[in-house]
Amino acid sequence: MTSFLDDVTHPKGSIRLAMRLILITLVSLLIIPVLYLSLKLKLPSSRWLPLVFHRCMRWIIGIKVTVVGQASVDRPMLILSNHVSWLDIVVIGSVMPLSFIAKNEILAMPVFGFMAKLQRSIFVNRTRRAETGKANAEIAARLEEGDPIVLFAESTTSDGNRILPFRSALVGAARDSIVSGSTTTHVCLQPMALAYHGADGLPTGRMGRARIGWYGDMEMGAHLTGILRGGPLDVTLRFGTPLAYDKDADRKSQTKTAENEVRLMLAEGLTGRVPARA
Repeated sequence: MTSFLDDVTHPKGSIRLAMRLILITLVSLLIIPVLYLSLKLKLPSSRWLPLVFHRCMRWIIGIKVTVVGQASVDRPMLILSNHVSWLDIVVIGSVMPLSFIAKNEILAMPVFGFMAKLQRSIFVNRTRRAETGKANAEIAARLEEGDPIVLFAESTTSDGNRILPFRSALVGAARDSIVSGSTTTHVCLQPMALAYHGADGLPTGRMGRARIGWYGDMEMGAHLTGILRGGPLDVTLRFGTPLAYDKDADRKSQTKTAENEVRLMLAEGLTGRVPARA
């Protein structure tokens, strides 16, 4: 499937592609070796260097991010977000220092797998239920360290027009971090929604958003090239109402509440109107 952004008739497309590839290479050569060394030596810079890297990528690609609401200062914090594209990593990673929960398949992807490691991502196998407990234990340990962790709760990418059902299995890590002997009484679950609503200065519409998204059988190389050839993108990132998840909270109920919040925030981000709440 070809991205609509990969428009070979665009007179500036090839120039944009070449310039952006050069800038991405230069920034990567400057930041990645320092970040790698910071991780190895466990330096404080390993937390904020990914933020700098993603902000550079956001500027190079031409992504304008509008943030609505605020990230909670409560810790530990697990962010439950929708997932549209690999661009989500750049957008979210440019807002604050954090880590991601990623599928094992990412490790096999050239460049992206390596970058996910540098982001201190937690890799899980979502296709095997037997490994959920092991994954939750690792997530719980990282939550206790204090860094916000982003969980793409749909467990896959969508077309950017809708929210797929949230899966609650990995949210169980929040309870594990409470009962693991720490002094933590609750974990903050904060819903977050990404809405890609503009491309090249124009509203995207349903078809445009579906082609910005990376999902289904889309080829990674073609989609990446299309994004780099295309014009600037507009995305709104909305933080929802934080939920206090304690040891007595119902995991599925809390996940469903977060899903409903994200669904409403996505609708608001795409239409500019506040939808009626139940």
